[in-house]
Amino acid sequence: MMLGILFAIIFGLIVWLIAAYNRLVALRNQVANGWRQIDVQLKRRHDLIPNLVNAVRGSMDFERDTLTAVMEARAKALTATGPADAAQKEGQLSQALGRLIAVAENYPTLKSNENVKMLMEELSATENKVGFSRQFYNDIATHFNTAQQVFPTNILAGNFGFKPAELFEITDAKDREVPAVDLSRK
Repeated sequence: MMLGILFAIIFGLIVWLIAAYNRLVALRNQVANGWRQIDVQLKRRHDLIPNLVNAVRGSMDFERDTLTAVMEARAKALTATGPADAAQKEGQLSQALGRLIAVAENYPTLKSNENVKMLMEELSATENKVGFSRQFYNDIATHFNTAQQVFPTNILAGNFGFKPAELFEITDAKDREVPAVDLSRK
């Protein structure tokens, strides 16, 4: 009788270990998928930017600094590795794009240019998709991190080398600031 109870406890523990391990693996894969979704949207964003810059370049001759800032920020964002680095560099790119869009809205010829309008709408839609992808990633990463930190799964996670997922967050206070746009002609 005691031997049967002992086997039942051992069997239950083994089933729990397998289920907990499989849950952690599934969450880790969801986190990786969430990051890939952000990456896809960022690639789309990075591909749209040169087209937008080229479309507005001729009409914004005296705004070279704005266009240069966007392209430099894009180049830096392309080199981002991991959520923290990407958050910082993409934040700088978002600020530069915000300035470009604000400046472009003050040019009547650009506002009426169908190509510029289409590119700006696509960029705006992509920005929304990036935001939703970041939110999904952070939600699943938080879920994964919590699953690793609660008892008794934390023992299993530590023994099998599971590491917390890095969250996508703004690390530089400047990236939280609203971009200042100066439309005065110098």
